[in-house]
Amino acid sequence: MRVRSLEFGQRAQEAVLDQQLQRNLQRIGVRFKVGRDMAFAALEDPEGLRNLGRAIKERSLANLPHLLETLEAKVKEAGGTVHWACNAKEACRIVCDLAKQRAVRTVVKGKSMVTEEIGLNQALEAEGIEVWETDLGEFIIQLAGEPPSHIIGPAVHKSKEQIAELFAEKLGSPKAQAPEELTKIAREKLREKFVKADMGITGANAAVAETGSIVLLENEGNIRLSVTAPRIHVALMGIEKVIPTLEDLAVILALLPRSATGQKLSSYTSIITGPRREAELDGPEEFHLILLDNGRSRILADPDRRQSLYCLRCGSCLNVCPVYRKVGGHSYGWVYSGPIGAVLTPQLVPARLARQLPFASTLCGACAEVCPVKIELPKLLLTMRQRLTEDPNFDGGIPLLVRLAARFHGWLLTHPRLYRLAMDGARAASRVLVRDGRWLWLPPPLSQWARNRHIPTPARPFSSTWPKLKKELVQGGEGA
Repeated sequence: MRVRSLEFGQRAQEAVLDQQLQRNLQRIGVRFKVGRDMAFAALEDPEGLRNLGRAIKERSLANLPHLLETLEAKVKEAGGTVHWACNAKEACRIVCDLAKQRAVRTVVKGKSMVTEEIGLNQALEAEGIEVWETDLGEFIIQLAGEPPSHIIGPAVHKSKEQIAELFAEKLGSPKAQAPEELTKIAREKLREKFVKADMGITGANAAVAETGSIVLLENEGNIRLSVTAPRIHVALMGIEKVIPTLEDLAVILALLPRSATGQKLSSYTSIITGPRREAELDGPEEFHLILLDNGRSRILADPDRRQSLYCLRCGSCLNVCPVYRKVGGHSYGWVYSGPIGAVLTPQLVPARLARQLPFASTLCGACAEVCPVKIELPKLLLTMRQRLTEDPNFDGGIPLLVRLAARFHGWLLTHPRLYRLAMDGARAASRVLVRDGRWLWLPPPLSQWARNRHIPTPARPFSSTWPKLKKELVQGGEGA
């Protein structure tokens, strides 16, 4: 998938002006965040559970080489095959070779962000292999020719009316409006693909080293069909998804659905260990697991950024992020969006291609409050910003005048008298230049920075009101 993160500013402005998109994005917070909050509120010790989840990820990454070797041995013991891929190109080549060697003509896929990351669909289609996304949201955006807009709701940016028009245009179906009718149209189309498919491709929400199992969560049943109907199952996962034991998995299963959709447990939870055995009626003849690095070992080696790999891909940080909820996922220009996308993208692609993303955050901290494994996203964003701005060969994507203004502001904050004098001047200017709470004019480069921001009027410092307030409090206490 082409990286278009450098276009973040332009795409964000277009998104803000798209009224239909704004209406669709408003629903995200209501639907996902409220569900997540209710699900965690019902727990006896939600913080304890989140601490357990973080501890599992810390322990897993600290022992990653051992866990991956154990996972490989167990998968082979169960009759599966393990492939190692250093990067996206190698992972795509492995899948394409498997497909060509086995004369595969049609592939059905379960939802998988890692296959989006490596551009697998495009690679298979370049080999003349038909690929069908079977998750309803992925199916919709595949028809629309778009990338996912949200980690767990790829088509959440579209209304049902837009989907009805898309189905009518691409599938020749009547313009149904009810979600049930739209789902029926997609189901009928995909059913014939499940029957024809020779290969099913999925991601993995987790992999358990002690048993050699991969774990898949879903609500539609399409993943179960994708792994049982075709004769070959290929699963791709980032190396950071491995955890030690089934006991650890129980914690992850308690966190992930609650964080993603507000469910205690997904409608379908599949724990798959190897291909079909002799006595079994369902399942693939072959099972292949591809372990993808693609920059993850580099992140693992960096103690300041390692916790980026704790991510469970639940999408909860997107649902509470004021930036994501205003500009949507496509503005971020690559697979991962929202706060976690702003952290991961500059680490998984050349940083120069995603230099704006760490700055696309208010640092309000809402993302850290909902993260099921307590990733310190604001801290990571600040680390990313610091490294970008300190690189002498790299301007961080910030215009020169804005950088100079920031440096001047930093200098001013270290000189209290001058700072107070400047604030007094700004307050005096605001009496003339502010109308209805908005500045009529600002000097450059502040005017450029403020073009899409609300600049508050400087308030009187608390130190000037404190003596009077203190006097009132003292008098109130004496009166009592």
